[in-house]
Amino acid sequence: MSSNQKNVMDRRTFLKVLGATGVSAAFVTTLSGVQQVQAQGPVAEQVASVTGVKFGKSVPLATEGPGFNLKWQPGDTVKFLPPEKFANTPAAAAFAKLPKDKLLSFYTSMVTQRLWEDVGKDLFMGGKDGLYGYFHMYIGEEAIAAGAMGALNKDDFITSTHRGHGHIIAKGADINKMSAEIFAKQEGSCKGYGLSMHIVDMSLGIMGSNGIVGGGWWLAAGAAYSAKVRGTKQVALCFAGDQASNSRYFFNAVRNAQNYGWPYIPVIENNFQGTSTGIGFCSAVKYQSELTKGLGIPTFLVDGNDVSQVYDAIKQATDYARANSAPAIVECMTWRWYDHQGFAGAKAGQQGSFGLPYRTDDEVRQWMSRDPIVRYKAFLMDNKLTTAEELAAIDKDVKAKVDAAWDYGRKGKNTTPQMGLLNTYATGTVTPTQFLDRKGTSTAWKTPDYVRQLAKNFVVEA
Repeated sequence: MSSNQKNVMDRRTFLKVLGATGVSAAFVTTLSGVQQVQAQGPVAEQVASVTGVKFGKSVPLATEGPGFNLKWQPGDTVKFLPPEKFANTPAAAAFAKLPKDKLLSFYTSMVTQRLWEDVGKDLFMGGKDGLYGYFHMYIGEEAIAAGAMGALNKDDFITSTHRGHGHIIAKGADINKMSAEIFAKQEGSCKGYGLSMHIVDMSLGIMGSNGIVGGGWWLAAGAAYSAKVRGTKQVALCFAGDQASNSRYFFNAVRNAQNYGWPYIPVIENNFQGTSTGIGFCSAVKYQSELTKGLGIPTFLVDGNDVSQVYDAIKQATDYARANSAPAIVECMTWRWYDHQGFAGAKAGQQGSFGLPYRTDDEVRQWMSRDPIVRYKAFLMDNKLTTAEELAAIDKDVKAKVDAAWDYGRKGKNTTPQMGLLNTYATGTVTPTQFLDRKGTSTAWKTPDYVRQLAKNFVVEA
């Protein structure tokens, strides 16, 4: 199709097309305002939504969505519930044709994410292990991490959020080291420096989770720039939430990626809620991916609790980014089961947080009924792609590995004060003498030229 041709579809026909592909009523409604879409030549051929309808370079404006709604009330997210089972989409049909070991790897990834965090939550709540610090739960969103990582290469880059355990596990991080990191042990992923929010493994392209809301947008954009300069075919994905995409970091990163041609893929995990505020109060658009509509970037809006849709969208986005050294955007609609941070409303041995003021308990239960693991398990069984016995064996194996990982972390070596100088302008073996008086008391901040002394007397140790 030439760049000056238009693909015109009236509303009734458009809804029929979406309905025929099995898209849920909620998503049919949200996209029903599309009357006319400008096709964009080669991009229109490469980029299509999971419904099979080609939208050209950007997501269409929606007539209904969770954003831009000052009348938002707790419980309103149930209007956007996906179906109980995967929609009968081209993405699901193609996904079912993947090799069996690949299909089971998605299940293993999601179960590992779920069980690792679930045990961690109970350890924090039990209060017996002396765990401290933040622990943001990703439970309920596992399909996004599993589907996205399944479409990446090992050397592709990712940045994550404060809610980053799922991404890191799905990318292949060692859960033994992750557990040790939570316990602040020397065997930890970052030797006890990072704890939950700052786990890094550059050998896997994991540039780290991030305690700064939206901070990863720029970090991943820089990695994508690096890939272009070095002439590799790597891409960089940044995961961040719906309200993080309202930050100043988001638009700057996406705009520069489009201007300068970087293989950059922002993945918006829209779970309808920030710390305790519905996205309707905070967003000027119905869906966050519409914020960059004017930039003409390929954009995908998918059911984030359906691993087949996430995988399909990320695969198309990464293929496009690699081939064109250009950005693409994926927005995944999902829902978190727990409070923003910590365990308000949660109980050990029980899933979900209840009694929170910014959402209803019925809302929690309804979204938990759309558990991405349960939906995927049903998909595998309904399509006779595996057996209940095979899945049960995976569950048992993962449970044993997770329990062993947390035990490994518990038994690790404690960090020491001297380790605080590692990877700084110091040798890391002894405390710099200018930091101590004769009694061993720190005097560093009393010394006006201590920075100059550091630069003069010590060398950088990698």
